[in-house]
Amino acid sequence: MSFTVTIKEEISKQTSTRSETIAELSAYIRNNGTITKDRITLTTENHFIVERVMNQIKELFSILPQEEVIENLNFSKKELYQITISEKLDSIEKELGILDEKGIYYDVVPTYIVGGEEEVKAYIKGTFLASGSINDPKKSRYHMEILINAPEEAVYVQKLLNDFDLNAKILSREKGYMIYIKEAEKISDFMKILGAVNAVLYYENVRIYRDQKNMTNRLNNCEQANMDKVFETASEQLRQIEIIEENDGVMLLDDRTKQALEFRKKYPEASLKELAEIISFETGKPLTKSGLNHRLRKMKELATRFEKKETTEES
Repeated sequence: MSFTVTIKEEISKQTSTRSETIAELSAYIRNNGTITKDRITLTTENHFIVERVMNQIKELFSILPQEEVIENLNFSKKELYQITISEKLDSIEKELGILDEKGIYYDVVPTYIVGGEEEVKAYIKGTFLASGSINDPKKSRYHMEILINAPEEAVYVQKLLNDFDLNAKILSREKGYMIYIKEAEKISDFMKILGAVNAVLYYENVRIYRDQKNMTNRLNNCEQANMDKVFETASEQLRQIEIIEENDGVMLLDDRTKQALEFRKKYPEASLKELAEIISFETGKPLTKSGLNHRLRKMKELATRFEKKETTEES
């Protein structure tokens, strides 16, 4: 079972007030239904949605729509369920804010359908049940989307979402418009609006795990980069020591720099900080990282002079 189906099944088990049911059913039909003069047709792959919609219609209008299984033209293995409403169409369409008193289609749902915050949430819920999806955070990137055919409806639903500060955006698609959210925290807030408590808990647990894993990876990468830098620096210093020794130049160094040279040879994998601490401990004389770096610079300068001399003699 996909994460989207899990969410939809959870919210399909919720109870609603009459006004919330009207708002949810209005959104579902507006974003899922095919409306003609003699019928409203709804389709879904989820039988629990069929049961919810059938019960809502029966509760509001005292009729029982026709339910049947039809061929799924999307070549999915899942069965496709169809709900057909052919009774009380005028009452249904007007009470749900689909058509006005003159029988003209509302581009967006009338304000009285979504008069309060709970009704707005119900409308969002119905829209999500009709055409929404959320990626499983365990398997892919954070992403929520709702596909909507009509531009006016898409802009309206985006506004409803952003009234809750969800930072929803719209993209034009070949067959409509996609409203989407990509921020993990905002997607979690969206599921809270749906009332999908169990889905939110799962999502947050996965999000915390992923965040911790990403942090660990970043720290490991940083640590590896630091180790690589230490190795490169130490290798270069050992190369400089080799040049100095090949040219019998150790005697040209002062005692402190000679000491630094010997300890670098003895501890080739130590970082500058570690090497300063080792020298301090073994000699009993405090040496800072800065002080050690100063001595090693003198060693580098001598090695550079020998290199330049060799280059001049070869030319």
